[in-house]
Amino acid sequence: MPFLNRIQMWADLRPDDTAIAVGGRGFSWSELRGAAAELLPSTPELYILSEPNTAEFAALYCAGIAGERQIAVLDHVWTPQAREEILRRLPSPSWGAGTVLEDGDPDSAFLIGFTAGTTSTPKAFTRSRRSWQASLDASIDFFGLRPDDKTFAPGPLSASLNLYALSECLYAGTAFHTLRGFDVGDAHAVIMHDGITRLVLVPTMLRLLSERGLMASVDASGIRTIICAGSKLDARTLEAARRWAPNATVFEYYGAAELSFVSGRGFPAGAPLDAAGTAIGRPFPGVEVQILDDLGRRLPENTPGNISVKSPMVCQGYLWGDDGKALRCLDGHFTVGDQGYLQNGELHILGRSSDMINTAGKNIYPHEVELAISSIPGVEAAVAVGMPDDLRGQRVVAGVVLSYGGITPTTLNSGLEALLSRDKRPLHYYLLSEIPLTDRGKIDRKMFLEWINNNDARLNQLQ
Repeated sequence: MPFLNRIQMWADLRPDDTAIAVGGRGFSWSELRGAAAELLPSTPELYILSEPNTAEFAALYCAGIAGERQIAVLDHVWTPQAREEILRRLPSPSWGAGTVLEDGDPDSAFLIGFTAGTTSTPKAFTRSRRSWQASLDASIDFFGLRPDDKTFAPGPLSASLNLYALSECLYAGTAFHTLRGFDVGDAHAVIMHDGITRLVLVPTMLRLLSERGLMASVDASGIRTIICAGSKLDARTLEAARRWAPNATVFEYYGAAELSFVSGRGFPAGAPLDAAGTAIGRPFPGVEVQILDDLGRRLPENTPGNISVKSPMVCQGYLWGDDGKALRCLDGHFTVGDQGYLQNGELHILGRSSDMINTAGKNIYPHEVELAISSIPGVEAAVAVGMPDDLRGQRVVAGVVLSYGGITPTTLNSGLEALLSRDKRPLHYYLLSEIPLTDRGKIDRKMFLEWINNNDARLNQLQ
């Protein structure tokens, strides 16, 4: 990994400056170097890291990738069955990787990453040091990371978004902050008291911090950059973030754990906001994006298909779980099955092909439906799925969480008239007490279906 040699440099140049802080405990650059070096003699060639957020996580991470070592970062909240299956499939640890805290061969694999999974066994893929070198150089330039920035990523470090943010700061020599566990009050305290200038988080976290921050008069004027990923930014979240952090440029980007960065865009402070619709920005530096059909044929503009990329940031492939559909190579371009289209050089994302709803022979992307419903006044968030239907094959149903007052299906459908064609509008709506989310803060459509099938107390059908 390209940041270990840099940690040596930061420790020499700025030994007492903060490298990482987690819930009031942290390491300076010299302390981080010392802690990681001390761990090296007991760190095997394949290191399994499965820890909650702590300052020690960073030291273990650095030791686990030193020299030619590889590290597998497991989510500590995964089920025992998923953890046992992963450990069974990984090679047995061996020793003899050296005891020097230095970067290894750029073309060697250093990271075993996993697709998100809580019940079934996650897919495992590998990344080379060179692929993250390319990613780090591109993202630091694209997002404008500055030497005096203080980055705050309040999510779990086992998630790729936050692990990458930590790596980016170690590479750039800037302070990284996180929490032991996400809590809105604790997050606000870190932002105010630690002089945070940069946020990295998913949209659900950004909405909570922004809206509650406005209610509690939490000062976020010092934040210069907000980086959001994991799902598309909706207009309400973007507007709340703009009011709460008026001096921040808000970035959103599309990427995947296997592909790294694909496209992105920023909304500078004071610039007009345009979060409506499915646009997700232009290709990242060094990334070529094409829309291809399943046979690898290039599709014309405005025609949905597989978002396919040619990039030095793509992973090396899967260790297991490759069903031939997850990561495919089409005419030299890689895709994870996300669907979208290009319009005037800008990428529009529609969602994962596996989530697609087929109703009466027409393909509908729940992501598009959710964005439209979320833009209706009074709706805080929405989730859409397809349910079996004898006549149509599947029917569109949606769940909504309200921000205030009440609402009826007629009101919802009226709000969608100018946004969605009739065949894309839900036939049934459910009022939800909360949006079903994965442990990473993403919408969990499978859980929503389970709630419906089990008549869960968290939903009621709107009449």
